[in-house]
Amino acid sequence: MSQPYAGGPAPTPADSSRIAAILAHLSAPIAAVLSAGLLSLLGPLLVWLVKKDDPFARRAAAGAFNFNLTFWVLFIVSWILIFTVVGIVVAIPLMVVLFVVSAWCHIKGAVRASNNRSYDYPFQLRVLS
Repeated sequence: MSQPYAGGPAPTPADSSRIAAILAHLSAPIAAVLSAGLLSLLGPLLVWLVKKDDPFARRAAAGAFNFNLTFWVLFIVSWILIFTVVGIVVAIPLMVVLFVVSAWCHIKGAVRASNNRSYDYPFQLRVLS
Protein backbone atom coordinates (compact mmCIF):
# COMPACT_ATOMS: atom_id res chain seq x y z
CA MET A 1 0.00 0.00 0.00
CA SER A 2 1.60 3.26 -1.07
CA GLN A 3 1.13 6.60 0.59
CA PRO A 4 -0.63 9.25 -1.50
CA TYR A 5 1.55 12.14 -2.69
CA ALA A 6 4.72 10.58 -1.22
CA GLY A 7 7.70 12.10 -2.97
CA GLY A 8 5.58 13.78 -5.62
CA PRO A 9 3.90 17.10 -6.00
CA ALA A 10 0.58 17.70 -4.31
CA PRO A 11 -2.41 17.20 -6.57
CA THR A 12 -3.73 20.27 -8.31
CA PRO A 13 -7.17 21.37 -7.21
CA ALA A 14 -10.13 21.19 -9.55
CA ASP A 15 -11.11 24.28 -11.52
CA SER A 16 -14.18 24.86 -9.35
CA SER A 17 -12.00 24.68 -6.26
CA ARG A 18 -9.51 27.13 -7.72
CA ILE A 19 -12.26 29.56 -8.74
CA ALA A 20 -13.85 29.36 -5.28
CA ALA A 21 -10.46 30.09 -3.68
CA ILE A 22 -9.91 33.09 -5.96
CA LEU A 23 -13.42 34.31 -5.14
CA ALA A 24 -12.76 33.89 -1.42
CA HIS A 25 -9.65 36.08 -1.68
CA LEU A 26 -11.23 38.76 -3.87
CA SER A 27 -14.74 38.86 -2.38
CA ALA A 28 -13.54 40.64 0.75
CA PRO A 29 -11.98 43.70 -0.93
CA ILE A 30 -14.81 43.91 -3.47
CA ALA A 31 -17.44 43.82 -0.72
CA ALA A 32 -15.42 46.29 1.34
CA VAL A 33 -15.40 48.78 -1.53
CA LEU A 34 -19.11 48.32 -2.27
CA SER A 35 -20.21 48.51 1.37
CA ALA A 36 -17.64 50.89 2.90
CA GLY A 37 -16.05 47.95 4.67
CA LEU A 38 -19.16 46.65 6.39
CA LEU A 39 -19.57 43.42 4.41
CA SER A 40 -15.96 42.38 3.87
CA LEU A 41 -16.43 39.31 6.08
CA LEU A 42 -19.48 38.08 4.20
CA GLY A 43 -17.83 36.89 0.96
CA PRO A 44 -15.17 34.65 2.52
CA LEU A 45 -17.73 33.33 5.02
CA LEU A 46 -20.15 32.37 2.23
CA VAL A 47 -17.39 30.61 0.27
CA TRP A 48 -16.34 28.80 3.45
CA LEU A 49 -19.92 27.66 4.11
CA VAL A 50 -20.56 26.53 0.53
CA LYS A 51 -17.18 24.84 -0.01
CA LYS A 52 -16.69 23.23 3.43
CA ASP A 53 -15.85 19.86 1.86
CA ASP A 54 -13.22 21.30 -0.50
CA PRO A 55 -9.91 21.62 1.39
CA PHE A 56 -8.30 24.10 -1.03
CA ALA A 57 -11.24 26.52 -1.18
CA ARG A 58 -12.02 26.08 2.51
CA ARG A 59 -8.46 26.99 3.52
CA ALA A 60 -8.50 30.08 1.29
CA ALA A 61 -11.88 31.22 2.59
CA ALA A 62 -10.95 30.63 6.23
CA GLY A 63 -7.71 32.56 5.79
CA ALA A 64 -9.46 35.47 4.07
CA PHE A 65 -12.18 35.57 6.74
CA ASN A 66 -9.70 35.43 9.64
CA PHE A 67 -7.51 38.10 8.04
CA ASN A 68 -10.49 40.39 7.49
CA LEU A 69 -11.68 39.87 11.04
CA THR A 70 -8.26 40.95 12.30
CA PHE A 71 -8.31 44.02 10.10
CA TRP A 72 -11.86 44.86 11.17
CA VAL A 73 -10.63 45.01 14.77
CA LEU A 74 -7.72 47.23 13.73
CA PHE A 75 -10.02 49.54 11.74
CA ILE A 76 -12.34 49.87 14.74
CA VAL A 77 -9.35 50.83 16.88
CA SER A 78 -8.38 53.38 14.22
CA TRP A 79 -11.86 54.90 14.20
CA ILE A 80 -11.83 55.15 17.98
CA LEU A 81 -8.45 56.90 17.77
CA ILE A 82 -9.78 59.35 15.18
CA PHE A 83 -12.18 60.75 17.75
CA THR A 84 -9.32 61.70 20.03
CA VAL A 85 -7.17 64.69 19.18
CA VAL A 86 -3.87 62.93 19.84
CA GLY A 87 -4.96 59.62 18.29
CA ILE A 88 -5.77 61.12 14.90
CA VAL A 89 -2.03 61.42 14.25
CA VAL A 90 -1.76 57.64 14.59
CA ALA A 91 -5.15 56.65 13.19
CA ILE A 92 -4.92 58.13 9.72
CA PRO A 93 -1.52 56.60 8.82
CA LEU A 94 -2.67 53.33 10.41
CA MET A 95 -5.78 53.27 8.21
CA VAL A 96 -3.71 53.92 5.09
CA VAL A 97 -1.29 51.13 5.99
CA LEU A 98 -4.18 48.76 6.76
CA PHE A 99 -5.78 49.49 3.40
CA VAL A 100 -2.55 48.96 1.43
CA VAL A 101 -1.60 45.76 3.31
CA SER A 102 -5.12 44.39 2.97
CA ALA A 103 -5.26 45.05 -0.77
CA TRP A 104 -1.78 43.57 -1.28
CA CYS A 105 -2.55 40.41 0.69
CA HIS A 106 -5.89 39.76 -1.02
CA ILE A 107 -4.43 40.24 -4.48
CA LYS A 108 -1.44 38.06 -3.63
CA GLY A 109 -3.80 35.37 -2.31
CA ALA A 110 -5.91 35.48 -5.46
CA VAL A 111 -2.85 35.24 -7.71
CA ARG A 112 -1.52 32.28 -5.74
CA ALA A 113 -4.92 30.57 -5.87
CA SER A 114 -5.04 31.08 -9.63
CA ASN A 115 -1.68 29.27 -9.78
CA ASN A 116 -3.05 26.39 -7.65
CA ARG A 117 -1.00 27.44 -4.62
CA SER A 118 -2.31 28.19 -1.16
CA TYR A 119 -1.66 31.49 0.60
CA ASP A 120 -1.28 32.06 4.32
CA TYR A 121 -2.28 35.56 5.38
CA PRO A 122 0.30 37.21 7.65
CA PHE A 123 -2.05 38.45 10.41
CA GLN A 124 -5.01 36.36 11.52
CA LEU A 125 -7.28 35.93 14.48
CA ARG A 126 -7.97 32.26 13.83
CA VAL A 127 -11.73 31.80 14.10
CA LEU A 128 -12.40 29.62 11.04
CA SER A 129 -10.21 26.77 9.93
